[in-house]
Amino acid sequence: MKPSKILSCALVTSILSAATIYGVAYAIETLNSDFSSTIETATSTKKAIQKQTPIKVEIIEENGKYQLLRGGKPYQVRGAGISSTDLDSLVKFGGNSMRNWAVDNHAEPAQQLLDRAYAMGITVSLCLEFARERHGFDYNDEVAVAKQLAENRVRVEKYKNHPALLTWIIGNEVNFDFTNPKVFDAVNDTAKMIKELDPNHPTTTALAGFDKKALVAIAERAPDLDFISFQMYADLLNLPQYIKEFGFEKPYFITEWGSVGHWEVHTTEWGAPVENTSTEKASNYSKSYSQVLEPYGDQAIGNYVFLWGQKQEKTSTWYGMFLDSGEKTEAVDVMHHIWRGTWPENRAPSISPIILDEKGAFDDVFLYSGQEYQAAVEVVDAEGDDIHYVWKIRAESSSDNVGGDPEYLPTIVDGVIKNQDAVIQLTAPEKSGAYRLFVYAFDGNNNAAHANIPFYVK
Repeated sequence: MKPSKILSCALVTSILSAATIYGVAYAIETLNSDFSSTIETATSTKKAIQKQTPIKVEIIEENGKYQLLRGGKPYQVRGAGISSTDLDSLVKFGGNSMRNWAVDNHAEPAQQLLDRAYAMGITVSLCLEFARERHGFDYNDEVAVAKQLAENRVRVEKYKNHPALLTWIIGNEVNFDFTNPKVFDAVNDTAKMIKELDPNHPTTTALAGFDKKALVAIAERAPDLDFISFQMYADLLNLPQYIKEFGFEKPYFITEWGSVGHWEVHTTEWGAPVENTSTEKASNYSKSYSQVLEPYGDQAIGNYVFLWGQKQEKTSTWYGMFLDSGEKTEAVDVMHHIWRGTWPENRAPSISPIILDEKGAFDDVFLYSGQEYQAAVEVVDAEGDDIHYVWKIRAESSSDNVGGDPEYLPTIVDGVIKNQDAVIQLTAPEKSGAYRLFVYAFDGNNNAAHANIPFYVK
C-alpha cells in the first residue's frame, strides 16, 4: 500500500523507529494517518507491547507420562487450524486454541491476531514460515538458509512475549517429498535460536504423516525440538500401532486431523476420488478423537482439528468444517460435544450419499451427453427444520497441486439441473469428460449438510 500523503522526514523516521517495535506492516498502514493520530497510535501500541508479559508454557514428564502446562497449570488444548479471522465461532463452540500456517501471511497481521486471541481467551500456536524442497528451495544453499533463519529470528523477537502465544511450529510439512535431510539441520538451528530468545514457549515441527525417515533425521539432526507434531487423517487411527512399532516415546501434537484425506479413498475408473458426505466426515472426527486422541492423552498432549473454515482442495467441501457461505456442518457439532460435553441446541442435518441414475459413487457412474437422469439424497434434521436444497454440477478438478497448495475452483455447469429438492432431474452436460454433482441441504438455522458424487459424461 502506497502512502497517500507526503510526510516530513522526521515523521517517517519516527514511524520506522516504531516499526522495529511492533512491525513494519503497522508502520506502513500508519503512513496514511494524520500526524497527531500516527504519533498517538504509535505511542500507545509501543506501551502495550512493552507491558506484555509472556505466560510460560512447558512440557513436564513424570513416569513416562507427559503434560502441557501454561502458567504452571495443566492446559488442555481444544484447538483448531484456522486460516481465516473467525475466532468467534471457535469460542462459541468450546475451542480455546488455534494454529495458523504462516506468521506473515495469515488472514490478519500477527499482532492483531494475537491481541484478539488474548482478549477472547484463546492461545495461538504460531507457524514460522519455512521453505520446502518441493517448491525448489535448496537446503545446501547456506546463504538462503541463513536468510531464512534471520527472517524467523525477527518474527520470534516480535511476538515471543505475547501472552496469547502457546507454541512455535517450525515449518509445516517440510518433510513432504524431502530428499535433503539438511532441512532438519535448519529446523534445529531455528529451535536453538528460539531457545536463546524465548525460553517460555516450546518448539515443534509439523510432519506430514508418521514419517519414519523424517523421525530418524530429526533424532540425528534436530534434538533441540521440544516435541513433534503429526498431521494425519484416516491414518490417524493407526497411529498407536505406528508409535509402538517405532518405539516413539516423546510427546506429540496432532496439528491437523479430521476428514479422510483425498489420497486415502477409493477412486473412480477415471481417477476421481470419492468424497465422504458431511455425515460420514463427522463420524470420522468422532472416531479419531475417541479412539486415538483421548485415550493416549499422556503422550498426545495437544491437537488442532482441520479445518475450522473452508478451502478448495480437490473439492470445496473436502476439508472445511463450514461451507463457504458460513453454515456449520456436523463436524462442528461433534467438536462442540467433545469440547463442551453437550450437543448444540440446533444441530446440523444428516445426509446420505447421492444416488445418481440408481448408482452410487463406488459404481463408477457414466452418463450420456444430453440425456436426462434422476439424482436423489435423503436428509434428516434432528429438530425437524425445513430443508432447503441447492444442487450444483462442476467440472472435476484437474489440479495436480499437493500438500495443501492453492487450487482453482472448477466452474459450474449452468442450465442442466431442472429443480431443487431431495429428488432432482438433470441433463448430462454436452461436453464429454469428468464432472461432480454437489448437493447442499440447509436447515435455515446456519447449519448445513453436503454430499457429492463424481460422474463421467460420454
